[in-house]
Amino acid sequence: MKNKQSLKLRSAVLLSACVFGFYTVSCSSLHKDKGLPVIGKSVALFDHFNYKGEDDFYVSNPLPSEDSFYNPILPGWYSDPSICTNGEGDYFLATSTFSYFPGVPLFHSKDLVNWKQVSNILNRPSQLMNMKGQHVSGGIFAPAIEYNPHNKTYYMITTNVGAGNFFVKTQDPFGDWSDPIMLPEVTGIDPSFFFDDNGKAYIVNNDDAPDNKPEYSGHRTIRVQEFDVRTDKTVGPRKVLINKGARPADKPIWIEGPHLYKINGKYFLMSAEGGTSNWHSEVIFSGDSPMGTFTPWKNNPILTQRHLDPSRPNPVTCAGHADIIQTKEGDWWAVFLACRPINNKFENLGRETFLMPVKWSDDGFPYMTQDDELVPLIVNRKGVKREKEVTFGNFERNDTFDSTALSMDWMTLRAPAIDLYNLAQTPGYLTLKCANISTTEKDVPAYVCRRIQHHKFECDTRMLFNPFDDKEKAGLLLFKDESHQYFLCIEKVGGTKHISLKWIGESENKTLYSHKIDDEITAIDLKVISRGTHFDFYYSSDQIDWKLLCKNIDATYLSTATAGGFTGTTIGLYATCK
Repeated sequence: MKNKQSLKLRSAVLLSACVFGFYTVSCSSLHKDKGLPVIGKSVALFDHFNYKGEDDFYVSNPLPSEDSFYNPILPGWYSDPSICTNGEGDYFLATSTFSYFPGVPLFHSKDLVNWKQVSNILNRPSQLMNMKGQHVSGGIFAPAIEYNPHNKTYYMITTNVGAGNFFVKTQDPFGDWSDPIMLPEVTGIDPSFFFDDNGKAYIVNNDDAPDNKPEYSGHRTIRVQEFDVRTDKTVGPRKVLINKGARPADKPIWIEGPHLYKINGKYFLMSAEGGTSNWHSEVIFSGDSPMGTFTPWKNNPILTQRHLDPSRPNPVTCAGHADIIQTKEGDWWAVFLACRPINNKFENLGRETFLMPVKWSDDGFPYMTQDDELVPLIVNRKGVKREKEVTFGNFERNDTFDSTALSMDWMTLRAPAIDLYNLAQTPGYLTLKCANISTTEKDVPAYVCRRIQHHKFECDTRMLFNPFDDKEKAGLLLFKDESHQYFLCIEKVGGTKHISLKWIGESENKTLYSHKIDDEITAIDLKVISRGTHFDFYYSSDQIDWKLLCKNIDATYLSTATAGGFTGTTIGLYATCK
């Protein structure tokens, strides 16, 4: 936190901290103006944003060795993971973002355990067409990332629900990727590339039932088409590889998220099945050619938790949508999505990215779980040392907005929103305009956010704001979708300043709690504490004493169990005049 008040009381402590490097803020911030900045009309200034995970499992189950790690490796809403390698020890992992901007975070690792976000693949508006008007669970579905060693190019292919299937490519995954190359011949969703060792390339994806005549709800197919890497176009006919699923007589639903592999001379087609909720699973087929015929493994599914006792402790559910990779050392690993519901009832985290080793059957098929095997919450990779800064477990993320750009884990909705927020206008603060757009609209509001990554967490910010009229509001927003939100805000009620908690629904907004505060207060701290099942909301006007506004606010309102959809809950800074 930038120390703009009570400087004399803490000067000795800060001086010592600057000398020894223990204070989290750079010493240069001490030379900033000791007073508060001027607050412009219809804007809110945010001094800092702090997030701290406090999940019980990590506290009660410390990692046993330096080569162990927690699942999920990317906690919170990082769904539909896909992974690739260049064969030289670099691993890249991408996940879905739906209607958030920027799109498709890209993580890099040298050992599969220590991951760092290096970019967002879709970081320009030109790569995200027709996002306005799409529901938050629209947009970008199931990115699949692959490396083609024949032209040393990385490809990311995906579905934009509002525009169709497309891919982008680069030879430098740490830099910018191309603008979208559309694939109008590839209908359906969830495309992925396969680059064969003979130089040929293919696209497989989920598509309609044969002749567009489904026999039941959820009847889908996996189709394949050859792809010409020289022209960046599909060639030849589209062919149905899988109709219905691994066991057609059982009427399986939503076979999707396919990947093709060639392992030891044999082709494998791996797909998710059963929908993305509790019946989710992963199945596998083998064949002699990318164009088929493919035969299901007798022991499918190769990954699921759907049949396990729902009362088991620390349940992992919805496991599926996997991708597998062989390391430089020769072992195999899988990334996949799964959920961690509280008491197997609900969660606000969304579908998260898990990692576990791949096993091989005696008849040569890869699998992750069989029978009653559990998805492990603690895994080890022998010979890999866990670094100090990791993406899993309980961690803190603190931002003092001293930089000229937001860090890569910040997001907005549908577009960059650079006309609504600013880091240069008042240095050391994030400035948000009170936009005439709300988060209930399928548009671009003044909302800057990050994923919630823990059941139990604390999050706080310091805001400087003087609402001009009864319409202007700013503060901390918990956002699941357009019609499921909680908003801890400063507003005017009858001309006087209040701190309020708003319940935002599909057809109405309600004030759950409101407390009058002194109109002279311009700087106020806001805090939400999540206890997993409930939220507590606090505020402070002196940076010392926290006052309770309300507690035991039902967290299930923001859950997928209540709201549906494909995303998790985000939390962030929001300003509106609507």
